[in-house]
Amino acid sequence: MDSIFRFLFKYPPLMFQQADFSWGLSRAVLLVVAGVTAAAVLALLTYRGVSAADRPRDRVVLIGLRVAALAVLLFCLFRPTLVLKAAVPQQNFLGVLVDDSRSMAIADRDGQTRGAFVQQQLAGPNGPLLRALSQRFVVRFFSFASSSNRIGTAGDLKFGGTATRIAQALDRARDELAGLPLAGVVMVSDGADTSDAAIDETLASLKARSIPVFTVGLGQERFAHDVQVTRVETPRSVLKGTALVVDVVLSQTGYGGQTVPLSIEDDGRIVSTQEVTLPPEGESATVKVRFTANEAGARVFKFRVPTQPGEQVTQNNARDALIQVNDRREKILYFEGEPRYEMKFVRRGVEDDKNIQVTILLRTAENKYWRGDVSNPDELVSGFPKTREELFSYRAIILGSVEAASFSPEQLRMIADFVSKRGGGLLMLGGRRSFAEPVVLEAANPKYFSWLTARPTRAGASFPVSQVASDEKSSATKWGDMPAVSAVNSVRQVKPGATVLLTAVDDRRQDQIVLAYQRYGRGKAIAMPIQDSWLWRMEAKVAVNDTTHAMFWRRLVRWLVDGVPEQVNISTTADRVEPGEPVKLTAEVLDAAYAEVNDSRVVAKVTSPSGKTTELPVEWTVTKDGDYRASFVPDESGIYDIAVAAARDQKPLGKADMHVRVSAGDAEYFDAAMRAPLLKRIAEDTGGRFFTPATVAALPEAISYSGRGVTVVEERELWDMPALFLALVGLVAAEWGYRRMRGLA
Repeated sequence: MDSIFRFLFKYPPLMFQQADFSWGLSRAVLLVVAGVTAAAVLALLTYRGVSAADRPRDRVVLIGLRVAALAVLLFCLFRPTLVLKAAVPQQNFLGVLVDDSRSMAIADRDGQTRGAFVQQQLAGPNGPLLRALSQRFVVRFFSFASSSNRIGTAGDLKFGGTATRIAQALDRARDELAGLPLAGVVMVSDGADTSDAAIDETLASLKARSIPVFTVGLGQERFAHDVQVTRVETPRSVLKGTALVVDVVLSQTGYGGQTVPLSIEDDGRIVSTQEVTLPPEGESATVKVRFTANEAGARVFKFRVPTQPGEQVTQNNARDALIQVNDRREKILYFEGEPRYEMKFVRRGVEDDKNIQVTILLRTAENKYWRGDVSNPDELVSGFPKTREELFSYRAIILGSVEAASFSPEQLRMIADFVSKRGGGLLMLGGRRSFAEPVVLEAANPKYFSWLTARPTRAGASFPVSQVASDEKSSATKWGDMPAVSAVNSVRQVKPGATVLLTAVDDRRQDQIVLAYQRYGRGKAIAMPIQDSWLWRMEAKVAVNDTTHAMFWRRLVRWLVDGVPEQVNISTTADRVEPGEPVKLTAEVLDAAYAEVNDSRVVAKVTSPSGKTTELPVEWTVTKDGDYRASFVPDESGIYDIAVAAARDQKPLGKADMHVRVSAGDAEYFDAAMRAPLLKRIAEDTGGRFFTPATVAALPEAISYSGRGVTVVEERELWDMPALFLALVGLVAAEWGYRRMRGLA
C-alpha cells in the first residue's frame, strides 16, 4: 500500500502527516486562474444548447463533470506545496536501543529468531537499515536488558539478558545523548518489559525534551502454539510434613481442551503428578495441585508441563518456587473445661506428628487441673495463663467445652490479643459449655442436641484440611461414608467475612455449621461446633486401619499454627534475585508481649552458597515502630541463608531465618509475545512512530522529517502528482463517454 500511495501522490504518507500544507500563488498565477475561470464560465454556457428528452439530468451530469475537471486544473494552478523540516545529513545524532534479552532468541519470525532481524538489518556495514540510517545520521548504539550500556555495533549483542527494563534504557539514552543535536531515538524490541517500574515519567521527560522515540516491534503478537505455567502461588514457609494444596495458573494457545500431566519436582525428584485439562483459547485455568513437603530446608519446587508438539516457546512450561520447610515443634495449648473423649482422641490423633506439641490443660474440679505434655514442672501450674508473656509463648489455642465465665476479663482480652496482635490461631470446639466467635448462635434454645453428617462446601472441597482423600471427588465420597457426629450448639450462620468449610443438615432438616474460619487481625479464629469428632475413628462402621480422623486433626492443627509470626520476623521483596541485584531485608522486632521494639540491636548473618559469612547491621527505620531494614548485594549464584537475631539490654528477643535464591531469572520467556500496545504508546506519547519488520524500510525517512535536531526547510510541490493527472484524464473521459452514451457527441 505504501508503494501505491507513493506512486499516486509522489511522496510517502508520513510526509503528508508531518508536513505543513501551503499554496505557491503569485501574480502571474492569479491572472492565469482568472483566465481559466472565464473559460470555464463560457464552457458551462455551452450546455444551454443541450437538447434531449432528459435534458435537465444531462445538464447536471455534464456540468458536474466539467466543474470537477476544472477544479482539478485550478488545484494544480494554485501550486499546492508540502513544507517540511528535513534533518541535515550527518549533522544529527540518532540513538539506537536494541533489546539484548533472552526473549529476542525466540524463533517466531518464519523460523528465525527476533535477534536475527537485528543481525541482518543492523549488524555490520552491509545491514540495509543501518546503511540507510548511517547515510543520514551519526548513529550511537545502546544495548538494554536488565541494564543499559553503550556498545560499538549491533554485532556485539548476545541476546542473553535475563530481564528487560525499558524505562531504564530510555532514561540512559536520554542522559547519554543530552546536549547533542538529536534527531530521535530508535528502540528495537519485542516490548516484553519485565520490570515493575512505571514508564509514565520517562515518556513525559522525553516529550518535554522533544525527543521522539521510533519503536520497531519484533515477534508475533500472539503465539500459534504455546503452553505456559503462568503463575504458581505457594507459601514462603511451611512446617515439615505439611500437605500443601497449591494454585497453579495455566494458559495456552493451540492446545485447548487437551489433557496434559502436571508434575511437581523437588530437587529433580517427582513428588506429585496429576492430569489437568488445558483451558479454552484466550482463557486461563487455575489448577489445584497437591503434594507434601517432606524434606526440611530451603526447597526449590518445580511445577512442569511437558513440551507439547509444535510449541514455539518451551522455556515457559515450568516455574520454580522456593519454599522454606521448617523442622521444628509448634506448641499449642489445649484447654478443656471437663473430662471427655474428644480431648483424648485429639491428643492421640496428633501424637505421631513430631512437629506438633499439644500441651493439655484439663480442669478436673474447681481450681484443679491436670496437665499433659508440659515443657517444665511450672508450666500452667496455676491454670490458664494469666500474663500475656505466658500465653503468647504458645503458637495456638484450642478451647474445648469451657464457659466464658471461667476466664477473667483480662484473660478474655489476652485471648483476643493473642489472635489479633500476636497472630496466633484459635480453635473453638463444640460442647455443652461452648461457644462464641466467629459464629452467630441461635437466639432461642442454643443447646439443641442434633446428629450431623458433615459435607464439604464448595470452598471446603478443595481446602487442605477438609479434603480427606487424594482428590476432590474422592474426598466428597469419603465424607459421604463418614459416621454422623453430634452437636449441642445450634450454629446456622457465620459472621461477614467468615468461610464455611464443612456443613450438615440436622434432625430438624436445618443447615448447621460444622467447620468455619475467619481472619481476625494478624491471626485466625476457627469454629468447629461439634462435640465428638472421635466418632470418625471409633464408630463401629469405621475400619480399624482407617486413619481419616488422625489425618484430619493433624492437618487442622498444622493449619492452626500456619503463618503464626515470631518475635522476630524477616522478609524480602522477592525470594529470587539476579546476581548483583540488591536484596532488601525488612525485620519486624517484638517483645514477649508482642509490642513493637525500637531500641533493639539487630544483626543479620548472611551466608553465601560457598559458605562465606557476612554480618550486616539492620537499622531501625524511625518511620515505623518495630521496623528494621538493611540490604546487601549477592555476588554468587545459589541459595543464600539469612539469619537475623535481635537483642535488647544484652537480652535476646528472638531470631529468625529465611533463604533467598540468587540465579538468572526466566521471566523473559513468560508472556513473551510482542507487546505492540506498549511500543505504540511509547511512540505516540513522544511524537514518534511504530514500525514492524514489514514497514521498517520507511524508518529513516520518518526520522529525517520528524522536525527534530538540525533541520532545513524543504518545499515539495504537489501539482504534478500522478493522481491529479489521472483524475483530470478520468473526468474528461467520463464526460466524453457520457456524451456518446446519450447521443450528444
